[in-house]
Amino acid sequence: MLSHVMKSALLVVTLGCTAHADQFVSQWHRTNDRVWLGGDYWANPMEDWRIHNGVLECTRSGANRNVHLLTRDLNDAAKPFTLSVKLGRVDGAKGAGSAGFRIGIRGEIDDYRHAALFGTGIDAGITSDGRLFIGQPQRKATGRNVFPPDGVELRLVGKPNGQALTLTLTAHDIKSGEQRFIVTAENVPREKLAGNIALVNNFGKAGRRGQKPTGFGTQARFWFRNLKVSGEKVQAHPDRAFGPILWAMHTLSDSRTKEGHVLKITAQMPPLGEKDEQRVYLKRTDANGTQKTYRAKIDKLSRTATFRIPNWDATKDHAYQLHYPRTYKDGEKADEHIYKGTIRRDPIDRPLVVAGFTGNQDYAFPNNEIVGNLEIQNPDVLFFSGDQIYEGVGGYGIHREPTDLATLNYLRKWYLLGWSFGDLMRDRPTICLPDDHDVYHGNIWGEAGMKMPKGGSTSTTGGYRQPAAMVNAVHRTQCSHHPDFFDKTPIKQGISVYYGDMVYGRVSFAIISDRQFKSAPGHVTNWKGRADHLKDPKYDVSKLDKEGLQLLGERQENFLEAWAADWRGADMKCLLSQTIFCNLANYHGGNQEFIFADLDSNGWPQTPRNRAVALMRKALAFHYAGDQHLPSIVHHGIDTWNDAGYSFCVPSIAAGYPRSWKPDDEGRKVQNRPAPGLPNTGEYRDAFGHPITVHGIGNPAKKNRPGRINTAHDKSSGHGIVRFNQQKQTITMECWRLQFDAKNPKKEDQFPGWPKTIHMTDNDGRQAKAWLPTINVSGLNNPVVQVIHEATGETLYTLRVRGNRFKPKVFKQGKYTLNLGEQGTPNWKSIKGVRSVDHDSTATLNIEFQP
Repeated sequence: MLSHVMKSALLVVTLGCTAHADQFVSQWHRTNDRVWLGGDYWANPMEDWRIHNGVLECTRSGANRNVHLLTRDLNDAAKPFTLSVKLGRVDGAKGAGSAGFRIGIRGEIDDYRHAALFGTGIDAGITSDGRLFIGQPQRKATGRNVFPPDGVELRLVGKPNGQALTLTLTAHDIKSGEQRFIVTAENVPREKLAGNIALVNNFGKAGRRGQKPTGFGTQARFWFRNLKVSGEKVQAHPDRAFGPILWAMHTLSDSRTKEGHVLKITAQMPPLGEKDEQRVYLKRTDANGTQKTYRAKIDKLSRTATFRIPNWDATKDHAYQLHYPRTYKDGEKADEHIYKGTIRRDPIDRPLVVAGFTGNQDYAFPNNEIVGNLEIQNPDVLFFSGDQIYEGVGGYGIHREPTDLATLNYLRKWYLLGWSFGDLMRDRPTICLPDDHDVYHGNIWGEAGMKMPKGGSTSTTGGYRQPAAMVNAVHRTQCSHHPDFFDKTPIKQGISVYYGDMVYGRVSFAIISDRQFKSAPGHVTNWKGRADHLKDPKYDVSKLDKEGLQLLGERQENFLEAWAADWRGADMKCLLSQTIFCNLANYHGGNQEFIFADLDSNGWPQTPRNRAVALMRKALAFHYAGDQHLPSIVHHGIDTWNDAGYSFCVPSIAAGYPRSWKPDDEGRKVQNRPAPGLPNTGEYRDAFGHPITVHGIGNPAKKNRPGRINTAHDKSSGHGIVRFNQQKQTITMECWRLQFDAKNPKKEDQFPGWPKTIHMTDNDGRQAKAWLPTINVSGLNNPVVQVIHEATGETLYTLRVRGNRFKPKVFKQGKYTLNLGEQGTPNWKSIKGVRSVDHDSTATLNIEFQP
C-alpha cells in the first residue's frame, strides 16, 4: 500500500543525486512541429499528441493519454532517481483532469513494448484543481490547492530506504519558482518501481474501443516540456529508439525483362513535420566498390518512401543502408538516422522457405514467441496474408474521418507490426496483403471499389466504408514494395489495386486480392439476421449462385490466366491470397455458434469460386492463405473430390474470434478418411456444395488456460512454414503452434495433420481420359510444357518438367497443340495437331533443341 501524506507547508527535498550517464533531457524545444514525438517515445494514442512551438501537447481530451519514454526505464535496485517536467493547461482551464508521471510500468509479458500498450504502474501527478497525489488523487480540493495559471514543474524523487524507496512529489509554480505542494509515499518496494516511465494526460483507464470516464475528470488537456530523468535507478536503452525510419520491407523479383531482377524497398516513416526532411536516401556499394545513393520522397499520407532499382545483382548478398537526415527547428543539423539491412541473394539453388501469418490481434504483442522461433527457422520469405491489424489494436478506438485523422489512427496500429517483425523484415523479402480489418471492415465485399452506401452494413453491403484516400494509403503501407503490379489501373473511386507476381527462388508467386472485387451478400440473401451467416442447413444454397456475381473479378482472372501460362524463371507456382476457396469453419466465436454457411468465406459465390480454383489448377499452383483463424490443409475439388489443388490456411499470429471445423460432432457424412485417420478429416462437401478433402485441421481448445500467451496458444495461434523443393517439385507444409522451442521441436508442436508433403502435380488431380505421345527432349533440360486443346482453344495446363521425358495427360480424345521448351527464348517450339493416344501407347515425340 502507498501511504499518501499531503502537506501544505513548503519543503525542499535534496537527495544529492549527481549527473549520471543514463540521464535524459527532452529535446522538444528544438523539434519541428509535428505529430511524431521522436524515436525516444511511444504515444498513446499517437494521433492525440503533437509537438507545437517546442512543447509537447495533448490535442484531444480523454482518459489515459500517455507518452512512454522508450530509451530509459527504472531498474529494480534500491537506488535514487529524479524525474521532473514542466506542465500546464492547453485548454484555458476548461474541463477537469490530471497530469503527471507513471512509473514502474509493466505488463503481463515482460517486454517494454508490451508495457507501453498494456502496462500498469504507480501514478504521481496533479489534478486540474491543484491536488497533488501519488496513487489516487483525493476527491476534494482543500486549502491552497489551486493549479497555477502559468503551470507547474513536477518533481518526483525516489530516495532509498533499505530495500524500499520513499517517493516525494513536489509542484513548483513555474512563474514564481515557489514550491506549492508536496506529497510523499513511504516504503515503496524497489521492484514495484521497475519498468517503463511515462507522462500522462488524465489518469484513468481508456477502454479498448474508446475511453471510460474516471471520477476525477478526463476532459483537461495539458502541455509538457523539459522532461528530465536522472539517478542511479535509471538505465539507458538507446537501442530501443523507434524511428524515424521505423522499419523497411522489400521484395526482389526476376522481372523476366531487360531490367533483370528488380529490387523494391519501402521505408515506413512516422508522421513528420512540414519542416522536417521530406526524403529518405538508400545507399549501397555496387560490385565495383562504388557507393550509389538513391532518394525517395515520403508520401504525405501513408508516410512511406519507396525505391525501385532494376538490374539488381541477385547472385550475392548486399548490405544496404537507409538514411534520414535530421535537423532541429533552428536549422542546425542533428545526427543522421541510419537503418541497416541485407538484401539476400536469390536462393535459386536450394529449397525456398516461406513463413506465413494472418490475424494479428494485439493481446500477445510484441509476439516474441513467433519472432524468436522464426529467427531460428530462418525463412527466406515472410508472407502476411491479411488482418495485420484489427480495429481494437492499440486501444482508444478508431477514427473513420476525416481522412488525415483516420490514416494517423491506422498508422499507429500498423506501426505495431513493424515493431514486432521489423528485424526479420529488414533481411528478407516480405509480401503483405491487406484484408478487411486493415481498412476497418468487419467483412469487405469490395465490389470493384464502389463506395459503401450510407447506412450500409459490412455483413450485407458492398463497397468501401473508409475514404478512398485512406484505403490507398493502407495499400501503400502494405504493398508499395511489392513487385510491379500486373495492371495498376485504379478501380472505382480511384482505389488502387495490387495484384501481380513475384519470381523468387525459382518459385513464381501470384499475389491477388480475393475480396477487392467480390460481390456482397445483399445481392442474394433473404433471411433474417446477418446476411453473411446462413444458419439453416436445409437452405438451397444453389439459390445463392446468381449469374454475374464476382469473386476475383475479370481483371484478376485475366491476370491468373496469363500467370498460369508464364513459367519463365520458375520451377513451381504458388498463389498468395487472403483466404482459401471453400467454407471450412462451421463454428464461430467464443460460444462456438453453428454457422452452416459463411458467405465471407471464398466458397461463395460458387461459380466464380470454381473459376478461381480452375485457374490455379492450370498452373499446378499451391494456394497459401490465411484469414480463417483456423489452420487447415484442404485438397479442393470442382467436379469431384481432389480434382484440383491444395490449400494451406495458416494459423493466426494471435487469434481473437475463434473458429472450428467439427463435422464429426455433427455426424456429417465422410468418406475416404486419409491416414492417419485424424478426427474431422476426409472427404466432405462444404456448405456451398464444393467437394473438399480435409487433411489437417487445427481446432482451438475447448477451454483456454489463463494468461495471454496461454490463451493465444489455446485459440490455435501460431504460424505456417512452406518448403518448396524445386528439384523434387515437392511442397512441405508445417504448422507450428505458438508455444514451442524451434531449437528443440517435437512432433506435438505442430497441429494434427502436419507436416504434410505433396508433389506439385497433386495440384491438378483430374483423371486422364487420354494421353499424348511421350515427349523426349534433347538439347534442353527441364523444359516447360504447355497443352492446348485445339477444339476449344483452351490451355489445359502449363508446367515445367523435371528431366527431359514427359507423357502429358489430357481429358478427352482429340487434337492438341504442344508448346514446349524455354519461354521467351528461341528454344520455344509449337507442335500442332498432336493426336491423343491411350495410356499404353508407346508413341513418342522426339524434340531437339539447340544447346
